[in-house]
Amino acid sequence: MNDQTLVADHTVYACVMGSRSFGLATEASDTDRRGVYLAPTPLFWRFEKPPTHVDGPLPEQFSWELERFLELALKANPNILECLHSPLVDRLTPVGEELLSLREAFLSRRAHETFTRYALSQRGKLEADVRVHGAPRWKHAMHLLRLLISCRDLLRTGRLTIDAGPHREALLAVRRGERSWQEVDAWMTRLTDETEAALHRTPLPAAPDHPRVADFLLRTRRASAH
Repeated sequence: MNDQTLVADHTVYACVMGSRSFGLATEASDTDRRGVYLAPTPLFWRFEKPPTHVDGPLPEQFSWELERFLELALKANPNILECLHSPLVDRLTPVGEELLSLREAFLSRRAHETFTRYALSQRGKLEADVRVHGAPRWKHAMHLLRLLISCRDLLRTGRLTIDAGPHREALLAVRRGERSWQEVDAWMTRLTDETEAALHRTPLPAAPDHPRVADFLLRTRRASAH
């Protein structure tokens, strides 16, 4: 069984991510597709194991094998957590439905560390662009602001929302370069401070519900074996 067949025949959940799922799409926006496939259990009984991820077959398409996806979600990987909350679902099997029912099991205070660590690295790249070119890559600045808003609101409410909602016009103005870097940088600093404050009052648990996720994986593997 080749990699493309795994995606074509065994995907349990597929969605659209990026600007389209964030409510920030323009006419030039790509369609970023993400998915989760369940490699049949007998494939793990061979020396050559199935791949943990697959590129394609469509442009801008990337998929994870279920176990790898769960591992990353338990670590509060920002891209994975947001993938679970996309409003644009392309494919959903019963296994995929149960996966989505576990969304809250992955949410914990660990998200503060992973989201802010990623944000810090991206902000450093934007600051380097400003030093070298006099301006940041505005599209990247927009997406970093959206991520910071999402993280702050997650810590405040215990729920992850990826749609930019009421911030859409302000964020798109950043993308068009209609705000100065000083304004954008100050906005990022304010969001970072608000995120730190939210951490001390967050309703999120300290850690994800690992036993619940492990039980889901075990039952799914067993069912696939038969």
